[in-house]
Amino acid sequence: MAASQQVLQAGATEEKGETARMAAFIGAMAIADLVKTTLGPKGMDKILQSMGRGQSVMVTNDGATILKSLYVDNPAAKVLVDISKTQDAEVGDGTTSVVVLAGELLREAEKLVSQKIHPMTIISGYREACNLAYKRLEEVSINNSANVKAFRQDLLNIARTTLSSKILTHDKDHFAELAVDAVLRLKGSTNLESINIIKKPGGTLRESFLDEGFILDKKIGVGQPKRIENAKILVANTAMDTDKIKIYGARVRVDSMQKVADIEKAEKDKMRGKVEAIIGHGINCFVNRQLIYNFPEEIFADAGVMAIEHADFDGIERLALVTGGEIASTFDKPEAVKLGSCKLIEEIMIGEDKLIHFSGVEMGEACTIILRGASSHVLDEAERSLHDALCVLSQTVQDARVVYGGGFPEMQMAKVVGEGAARTPGKRSLAMEAFATALRSIPATICDNAGLDSADLISQLRASHAHDAKSRLGVDVLTGGAGDMNELGIFESFKVKAQVVLSATEAAEMILRVDDIIKCAPRQRGEQ
Repeated sequence: MAASQQVLQAGATEEKGETARMAAFIGAMAIADLVKTTLGPKGMDKILQSMGRGQSVMVTNDGATILKSLYVDNPAAKVLVDISKTQDAEVGDGTTSVVVLAGELLREAEKLVSQKIHPMTIISGYREACNLAYKRLEEVSINNSANVKAFRQDLLNIARTTLSSKILTHDKDHFAELAVDAVLRLKGSTNLESINIIKKPGGTLRESFLDEGFILDKKIGVGQPKRIENAKILVANTAMDTDKIKIYGARVRVDSMQKVADIEKAEKDKMRGKVEAIIGHGINCFVNRQLIYNFPEEIFADAGVMAIEHADFDGIERLALVTGGEIASTFDKPEAVKLGSCKLIEEIMIGEDKLIHFSGVEMGEACTIILRGASSHVLDEAERSLHDALCVLSQTVQDARVVYGGGFPEMQMAKVVGEGAARTPGKRSLAMEAFATALRSIPATICDNAGLDSADLISQLRASHAHDAKSRLGVDVLTGGAGDMNELGIFESFKVKAQVVLSATEAAEMILRVDDIIKCAPRQRGEQ
């Protein structure tokens, strides 16, 4: 120990063997316990308050959002935060499940380590159990991709199940329809860029709706045409605010006011030339990322061109994408500029605000979801919930397999892993048993969060699945007992479930391998 302290810089700390493993386990389990209460249809929300300027408040029960916002110091906890981020980026849902399952795997591993079972033996057992579980998941999955009507029903069921654990649970039928319609427009693509979500406070969540085409949250300029058919759109990012002389930073010596007027006239002529070059592209709609001053706006109005200013960057990039145009910043070669097109541009009213609606756009799959709600916090959480549903649905359209939800797949996987453990000699069988116990903790957590007796319900499910190979029982939190998942319409995407099991196993394995934590010395003040 003394030798290692001479090697490490003063102030650096090292934790070895048992202590290091303990620190890793405790950190990971603490993170899992933090998000555990948000799992399932009766999961609770968390309020996250930043300590920065403005002290923004976020109310959410989305696992990835909660963990992303935390500042964690424990390295094992960071591994779990990372897997929830990956789960969110990859399939959009299951962010809480993956952290809870990894935490439970480590909780079980800790018991085995205390019985003097080597971590490598545990990892080997977990690996084998994971393979058995994945195979079983494939066997119990259902694929209706050949039957369009049945497949749409599967998608609706998945959307309802995903939304039932979110803020949108009371209007889940309405939002499931919105999400399925939006995703089916994508025709198999997983690029959600063409689904635009606009949040408008006011009204109720039920008043949210889906509109084909693209809606830009801007107003049309003064004196411009309010409606244009067969629009040719030039999307640009260029300065249109130089019709007055810029006094600051410029020194001009003149001997009369006439000269100042000449300089202003030269500026105006330069701007007029630029506007005429833009109009020369044969357009009737000009959308600019930056401000457009009164003078160029007048020229556009006289030419019958609709000019839209200050379209923020996210909006302008999406607009260029869905209308089939490209963002331009130079206008001396009209043939090199790719114009966007759409059948109709008109001004619409939503609540108190005016917006611009582009319909019949080049990219037929483009659509906009308008969310209404009581406050910005409700709208933000509704957007996160809807985003999860859209991600899951777009993944399911690609991989059409679905499985029953409500803890059914976990009970099936636990059963097969338990049977595998009974056939395995040696200490690995203990690790496989532990894996089955961890899997059963997911339906148990769903029960606990709903205020049900998890021990009683899980033993009922376990017995049912052991006796009847065709059992479809899972946790029904509404009646507070076991229910047939097929009749209740509780379905989940195969891809989400598979990703949860594989990611959680890999994360648990990575943390189990740790036997040494070295922390650098804190940087001293005044050091260069």
